[in-house]
Amino acid sequence: MRNFVIEIAEFSREQDPDFIVIPQNGHELLLNADGEIADEYVSAIDGLGQESLIFGYYGDNTVTPQESREYLLELLRTAKREGKTVLVTDYTDEDQKIKRSYERNTLNGFISFPAPERELTVVPESTDFIKNENKNDIKSLSDAKNFLYLLNYENYESKEELLSALSKTNFDVFIMDAFFWGEPFTKENLEQIRIKEDGGKRLLISYMSIGEAEDYRFYWQDEWDKKELNWIDSENPNWPGNFKVRYWNDDWKKIILGESNSYTQIILNAGFDGVYLDIIDGFWYFENIASGSK
Repeated sequence: MRNFVIEIAEFSREQDPDFIVIPQNGHELLLNADGEIADEYVSAIDGLGQESLIFGYYGDNTVTPQESREYLLELLRTAKREGKTVLVTDYTDEDQKIKRSYERNTLNGFISFPAPERELTVVPESTDFIKNENKNDIKSLSDAKNFLYLLNYENYESKEELLSALSKTNFDVFIMDAFFWGEPFTKENLEQIRIKEDGGKRLLISYMSIGEAEDYRFYWQDEWDKKELNWIDSENPNWPGNFKVRYWNDDWKKIILGESNSYTQIILNAGFDGVYLDIIDGFWYFENIASGSK
């Protein structure tokens, strides 16, 4: 998985040298087996995304166990020492827990988004929700003071309605899906939301899962026989329609990194500033199989 992330970074930066790469979860990849920094990997990424650091580890609004939190904090602090920006998504809709999420993450030098629901469907309407709101132009990830994580557009009847809602916010960074109900965003679409309501420029980062295949994505073919595809493994019981993939397989890599109609190329063509890579921790699934613990 470490090499796959590096390949995505190299492929993207051949076209956009400033392209931002942010892996979510699976931050054991920061360190080699000997405990030393994995220099090539760390150099390839700009930041880290972490879910459920303070709240949401075992369900929305649940407090993440201290042992798990301390384990994650050690990895995230390692990234901070290497100059990487840390973006935390906690899952809570309770006012006091939202406040605690902001406070604790700020103390660690992280920027955070307390998501009201795990499906990530909500653009918060309250301006109080945006911490450290500013009029700055956000030219790099390290400039960002806040972010919005929005993947599911079910609350919006049209692309135009969604773009209008996003344009009226002052978030420094959007992490968003590159497709509106199967239709990719265009450069013209993104230009409508690239400027914050207060006039500053923001960063637009596209979500992309590289550790699971999703049967609603543009690349999925209904005629596929999953039993015959050598890169697809079992279905995720928590997210029906999502399948573990052998991410090192060349056929899967072509879907993600192919020259013309690959996932990464579509993101680049639309003019996104970077990519937010999910299911990085998918490597644990195969390591557990190899060790006989699954």
